[in-house]
Amino acid sequence: MSLGTDQLKNELLDTGMTVDDIKNRVFVWVILAASLLGVVALALLIVDVIYEAYIGYREFDIRPAQFLTQSGSRTPSQAGFLAAMVATAWLMVLTAALAFFVGVGSAIYLEEYAPDNRITRLIEANLSNLAGVPSIVYGLLVLAAIVNGIGLGPILLSGAIALALLIMPIIIVSAQEALRAVPDSVRNGSLATGATQWQTIRRVVLPSAMPGILTGTILALARAVGETAPLIMVGALFTARAPPGPLNRFSAMPTQIYTWAAEPSQHFIHLAAAGIVVLLVVMLTMNGVAIYLRNKFETEV
Repeated sequence: MSLGTDQLKNELLDTGMTVDDIKNRVFVWVILAASLLGVVALALLIVDVIYEAYIGYREFDIRPAQFLTQSGSRTPSQAGFLAAMVATAWLMVLTAALAFFVGVGSAIYLEEYAPDNRITRLIEANLSNLAGVPSIVYGLLVLAAIVNGIGLGPILLSGAIALALLIMPIIIVSAQEALRAVPDSVRNGSLATGATQWQTIRRVVLPSAMPGILTGTILALARAVGETAPLIMVGALFTARAPPGPLNRFSAMPTQIYTWAAEPSQHFIHLAAAGIVVLLVVMLTMNGVAIYLRNKFETEV
């Protein structure tokens, strides 16, 4: 056994490689395989969804123009995605309005005003933990406190509150990181000219941190646009027409896809696949906008 080990070591030395080199290469390949596993699985899922949508186009005559311009219907041949897209647009506007100002304001207080003590560190630790809480928990909270507790009902505003609570910790954490990236010398220079702390924050710190804040907000909204569990909890399932305002019932893109996927008709299954393609395009567009803004402002800096 010792002779075989010595022979292997001699062969490795002849090739110029050591045992540590072999271990490093094996470790790199293992990490690469683990990374590719998730990418390949995602690619297979996307290909399967696109194929199902294509079959719907060929065999069930699901036309893109008709699909995107018709509202919901219980009849497969007349069902469209327009009402769900309008409801999702309403949701994103309301969610951004509810989460952005509260989230950025909280980040400004924690970074610029709050003292560095145990309570502040406890709040920041809880914010990081809240960012990892399952989304269905926020749906249950809004269901108990808002939909049933206050009696607001399963309307757009209830869904927006659930999504705002979901992404608010993400916005706060990303805004804090953006504010921390602003050099202290910029703050000190503004204060040295006689500006107050609020004037320094409003006119110097916030403009410098806004690119990072906007990027984090867009990425948080891109997560919210695909969330299904909180919306199902507040009662968003099927609505035939587009909601005219925030106080109406609704069916967003994820919940509409969920409803179609649960139908026994094969036509609805292909409609769900077409809806997933539209949702993926929206999410990729939002992520692309966030990447563009980040690269643009980094180049300017």
